[in-house]
Amino acid sequence: MGIRVAVAGASGYAGGELLRLIAGHPEFDLVAATAHSQAGHRVDVVHPQLTGLDLVLGTTDPTTLADADLVFLALPHGESAALAAQLPAEVRIVDLGADHRLADPYAWAQYYGGTHAGQWTYGLPELPGQRELIAGSTRVANTGCYAAAITLALAPLIADGAASPADVVVVAASGTSGAGRAAKPHLLASEVMGDLSPYRVGTHQHVPEIKQATGATGLSFTPVLAPMPRGILATVTATPARGVDPQEVLARAYADAPFVHVLPEGRWPHTAATLGSNSCHLQATVDVDSGRLIVLSALDNLGKGAAGQAVQNANLMLGLPETTGLSMWGVTP
Repeated sequence: MGIRVAVAGASGYAGGELLRLIAGHPEFDLVAATAHSQAGHRVDVVHPQLTGLDLVLGTTDPTTLADADLVFLALPHGESAALAAQLPAEVRIVDLGADHRLADPYAWAQYYGGTHAGQWTYGLPELPGQRELIAGSTRVANTGCYAAAITLALAPLIADGAASPADVVVVAASGTSGAGRAAKPHLLASEVMGDLSPYRVGTHQHVPEIKQATGATGLSFTPVLAPMPRGILATVTATPARGVDPQEVLARAYADAPFVHVLPEGRWPHTAATLGSNSCHLQATVDVDSGRLIVLSALDNLGKGAAGQAVQNANLMLGLPETTGLSMWGVTP
């Protein structure tokens, strides 16, 4: 018998990816998977890619989940906190929602609304000292998908003093799975294909999380919906604070990070190369005209941006090598 894990919110895209990763994990035993409207359906009916996984989705309640050693919460924002509060203290939890990411109640109210549930250990192992904090925690808040891509690109530059925290500009394109699985007219194939469309310009909810994780004090963020199912490509620019090679700063910061790859000179990140992996690809340069630092960051929003990162955090919490059950290599074409 392995480590008993459960997934709440298993019918969504992130939940389905969690089920796939858990099914292939050498130490995990999936003991429960729950949903709301899809409760009572077989997993392979909701997720045809998981044909052969003999499990029926249960209802999302504490009694269904309390027998697990670790629970993944893949619920809509604002729904994790109430459920987590009803689970036994000894049950470890990784929350893929936003409920426990932010330290500032005002920022929560401004970007999400409602009651602030308090902050948990932030689940980005590549930040300095964070791996050890995650390993010692029973409650971990997974990053947002955009936040993972942007923080990995930006945090080392600000920490090194190479980039000014006051002037950061980001334009990032994301696949449609980042918007969830609910039927929405603007996500219909006929609306998305052949189109790029900005959304939540200047108001995206990941802004305070990115500032909190990177130390940025001024951040302009424009997200763009791209006609692809999954992946994020972020272009992060900042004013240099001193004359350094940003590529060298990133290479030093991630020398021992198995899932962050600073690409050789001349190779630029692209989303397809990270598909199905838990990796983030980075490349940096200096703009020859403006002198601004530029970092390109690519990852799979359902991998390193959600489910893969959640498994990486769970591995650390359970005393396993953080790479267990995860791939650093993408699937292409």
